[in-house]
Amino acid sequence: MTTAAPLAEGNLMWTPSEAFRDNSQVARFMRWLRDERGLAFDDYDSLWQWSVSELEAFWDAVRAYFDVHFDTPATQVLDRRTMPGARWFDGATLNYVQQVFRHAGSGSARQRTAIRHAGEAQPLADISWHALEAQVASLAHALRQMGVQRGDRIAGYLPNIPATVVAFLATASVGAVWSGCAPDMGQVAVADRFRQIEPKVLIAVDGYRYGGKVYDRAPVLAELVAALPSLTDLVLLPQTGSIAAPPAGVRVHAWQDVLAHDVPLAIDPVPFDHPLWIVYSSGTTGMPKPIVHGHGGIVIEQLKLMAFHNNLGPDDVFHWYSSSGWIMWNAQVAGLLLGTTIALYDGNPAWPDAGVLWRFVDDAGVTLFGAGAAFFTNCMKAGIEPARIADVSRLRGLGSTGSPLPVEAYDWVYRHVREDLWLVPMSGGTDFAGSFVAGCPLLPVYSGEMQCRCLGAKVEAFDENGQPLVDAVGELVCTEPMPSMPLYLWGDTDGKRYRDSYFDTYPGAWRHGDWIKITRHGGAVIYGRSDATINRHGIRMGTSELYRVVEDLPEVLDSMVVDLEYLGRESYMPLFVVLREGVVLDDALRDTLRARIRSALSSRHVPNEIVQAPGVPRTLSGKKMEVPIKKLLLGHAPQSIANRDAMANPDTLDWYFDYAARFLKARQAESAAT
Repeated sequence: MTTAAPLAEGNLMWTPSEAFRDNSQVARFMRWLRDERGLAFDDYDSLWQWSVSELEAFWDAVRAYFDVHFDTPATQVLDRRTMPGARWFDGATLNYVQQVFRHAGSGSARQRTAIRHAGEAQPLADISWHALEAQVASLAHALRQMGVQRGDRIAGYLPNIPATVVAFLATASVGAVWSGCAPDMGQVAVADRFRQIEPKVLIAVDGYRYGGKVYDRAPVLAELVAALPSLTDLVLLPQTGSIAAPPAGVRVHAWQDVLAHDVPLAIDPVPFDHPLWIVYSSGTTGMPKPIVHGHGGIVIEQLKLMAFHNNLGPDDVFHWYSSSGWIMWNAQVAGLLLGTTIALYDGNPAWPDAGVLWRFVDDAGVTLFGAGAAFFTNCMKAGIEPARIADVSRLRGLGSTGSPLPVEAYDWVYRHVREDLWLVPMSGGTDFAGSFVAGCPLLPVYSGEMQCRCLGAKVEAFDENGQPLVDAVGELVCTEPMPSMPLYLWGDTDGKRYRDSYFDTYPGAWRHGDWIKITRHGGAVIYGRSDATINRHGIRMGTSELYRVVEDLPEVLDSMVVDLEYLGRESYMPLFVVLREGVVLDDALRDTLRARIRSALSSRHVPNEIVQAPGVPRTLSGKKMEVPIKKLLLGHAPQSIANRDAMANPDTLDWYFDYAARFLKARQAESAAT
């Protein structure tokens, strides 16, 4: 560790030992490339350059290195290097679940731990590979008895518990398509997602425990079932009570009954690009985007990410604290693809105190622990010193994502967790279920930076003219296709929404919506969202979802919200509301708005401030000008944020200019005081 000026971006914080480098998964891959493919690389940068220039050779090497089983072989690795539209491993068939249970082994090896889990009311317990396989086989058999066929959608309304992993694997094994939401999400947000994909089966809890309280979700679940006319079956995990009688035609099954079948696991091979799951990432307008990822692309990408960039293997215990509705839940489960023991914790990470996850890391023997950046900054602010309250000697890596990790948190980690720890922040997205920039066990750690661009990810920082930048902030783009990029968006029959979401700014290049700087030594700094999507504590949600809830209130005529996450600052989200004539924004109305947002969406999306405004700036086509107002509140010059001639109501800008001046002055005073 380097201690000089620890709070400055780019200071050296950690350097891997020779043994750490040599024993890493990526070093083993480089030796395999030399021995099996005759390819020698001097360092990570030369390996990365090859991986993004020789796409076919690289991704085929990943497949071969991990011995990914194809029931039928591929006719080619990549048909054409276009985005969107690239097709990977045409003709190949496989199943995600095959890759998982190849690690179950035989004999005594089947008693190895696959899942280690605990929760607020659940003491630490283990599930063996044998038991996990038996549960998956039984549920898959039950799904087939319900009439589930390849391509049918199975929805989960479940917390971060082993049953959720079982439900996903059983769904995938029959060739059905998984989609999950966490039970702390409101009925409106969940229904908006599931209604689009028309699930045949819903697997759900009727409540959950969080922060020492039990939340009865039976009424919400009943509303959700009624809102999904496509349902034929409901599988219920009782937690608090029982759901009311479901609509006619919906059969109810108890969880213990669907796990009672003593049958072997039957896995259906599917095409490489057969849908595996549907996840959701919202744009600034319209309904949540249902993003479809395929079996093969996810297997290939997540093997690469978990092994080479998180350095996981079969001897590791991997815990990433996550909601079951966040893409990091999917990444957590991906540890099983490598035979890694995954460690799940269900509960509030700050209850009964902010040290609970560190004690779980100790108790579970975790070797790689990850969480959203907000968790680590909250620990830092709470004065938590993990090394004093838990044994962190087995912990060799600490991951962070969801939002930028500030340099102060780097300093806190090396002072209060472990001096010789590998700090592994990464940044990617729900959109392609992977990472663009992440860690590498061959490289040093610099404060405020991610260590590298990921293998196979041709990431650049683009200026407004589509020219690459080095050591300057630009738009994060990926200029070559990757296997885990979405197959399509569900219901987007002509592909327009897909193209508009990622390829509207730089045709042929994926624009991710983040600010990024590529440093001169090959690292990367993420500076937050460049678009108007809300990114609260790692959970992305479109502003339109919040507007539907807020503007449904009779008193509210219009509204606008902006998320001011940028440059490593903690997220700050003001909500501007335009009220009916004669209505005043008092504490009672503020409380009503907060309660509606908390109930329909989640507590994460409750704004920091609610402000009455005279109007919402709009373009000539009627779009709310969220991005210009966000830039204004981040300190951009007023004259640079908008063209009044392109506005439907340019007179509204003056009020926001005055508000921004007061807001920025107050923030500067706060910074000076601290």
